[in-house]
Amino acid sequence: MEPRKIIIDTDPGQDDAVAILLALASPELEVLGITAVAGNVPLHLTERNARIVCELAGRTDVKVFAGCDRPLGRALVTAEHVHGKSGLDGPVLPDPVMALQDQHAVDFIIETLRTEPPHSVTLCPLGPLTNIAMALEKAPDIATRIGQIVLMGGAYFEVGNITPAAEFNIYVDPQAADIVFKSGVDIVVMPLDVTHKALVTAERNAAFRAIGSAVGIAVAQMTEFFERYDREKYGSLGAPLHDPCVTAYLIRPDLFSGRHINVEIETRSELTLGMTVADWWRISARNPNATFMGDLDSDGFFTLLTERLARL
Repeated sequence: MEPRKIIIDTDPGQDDAVAILLALASPELEVLGITAVAGNVPLHLTERNARIVCELAGRTDVKVFAGCDRPLGRALVTAEHVHGKSGLDGPVLPDPVMALQDQHAVDFIIETLRTEPPHSVTLCPLGPLTNIAMALEKAPDIATRIGQIVLMGGAYFEVGNITPAAEFNIYVDPQAADIVFKSGVDIVVMPLDVTHKALVTAERNAAFRAIGSAVGIAVAQMTEFFERYDREKYGSLGAPLHDPCVTAYLIRPDLFSGRHINVEIETRSELTLGMTVADWWRISARNPNATFMGDLDSDGFFTLLTERLARL
């Protein structure tokens, strides 16, 4: 079976880094490129961090592109309070040597979708949806060529993690999210409802460290760094690994369950800006536009993650 072709759109972020590593370790996936967007930290750090992760994995052949440095219609909100000043605080990793590509990430996305066979490329956004929305606005024809968009963002039962109503990725650029969710593309959503069940407990983190490789130790150090914030905030046993849920779904969709429902993005309310209004109970007459995941086999998820990271 041919590997699934993907573009990872990301704002690394420790959990983004783990998602990228999982993709690069999995023969089921062919990473056509990694596109960086401003989000967890500003763009000059997210593109740098993406290259650092590729080098950590020994995959300097993967091309990294810098994209949008701000949301479509508002000031950038970042999350150094969670991820540290670099976005990858925790391990001490060398500055990247591999080159950043000259082409803009949005143009790379458009070109790739126009060049590859229709429906053969899956977009995997792990951060704000600015690059994806810009590509759809600049080249509307690509909407019918995208195979699927599998993204991390939003929440329903878990409500918000940056405001009482909104999850960070959607809140940073709600206008972009609105464009993507109205695009007509097949969308799969990994909301906080799922990702908060992917908790890195002490035992699971010990398993990463026990891999013994540079990758395993770095992942353990990353999760040890950012779990301090989530443990204090939620009183949980560890930090949720949000973004690797996207990659894990591409490899093992049977680990996840959800519903095909309507999801709308709040773009106007000052109180609930960035809220993903998910019609989980199918109360409205609005047409379903996304598969919104609600549950996860966490043991299966961490077994997959640990086994794949050990390959790098």
